[in-house]
Amino acid sequence: MIKIPVICIDIEASGLGPGSYPIEIAWKCGLTGDSDSFLIDPATGYNWTDWDPAAEDLHHITIDELLAEGVSVREACKRLNTRLHGKTLTCDAVDFDYFWIRRLYESARMNPSFEVQGIDKVLGGGQLIQYRLVANAQVRNHRAMDDVNDLLACLAACDIS
Repeated sequence: MIKIPVICIDIEASGLGPGSYPIEIAWKCGLTGDSDSFLIDPATGYNWTDWDPAAEDLHHITIDELLAEGVSVREACKRLNTRLHGKTLTCDAVDFDYFWIRRLYESARMNPSFEVQGIDKVLGGGQLIQYRLVANAQVRNHRAMDDVNDLLACLAACDIS
């Protein structure tokens, strides 16, 4: 198991446009291995109707799967807040991931109890270059937990401990 002092998060979404919303969230602690991953039911989100077939081709998550297996936006927020209260999470696409976290919490009329930061907050200049080289060599599955594990592996390769 990778042992690095970060908690990484990744979010899969319905698309990349302004009407997109989160459909899958995963996070994992690099020190303890504690983690969670779940789908989100878009029927429980406010005005969550945007669906990009190209995004579905990338992550292979269908609307039917989300409706059948997804948790409500409110349950997703409670689950994240309970497990991640007071923590700082690291992601590799902070602008997108923060946008989708904001959409999730606004839809539930709640506030996150954790912070989100980009990898630039844990890596220095040379490490960022090394990170990009390692990340570009990866073949990602574009499922949230797979991407979290890939992110942790990249960060471990940059020796951030």
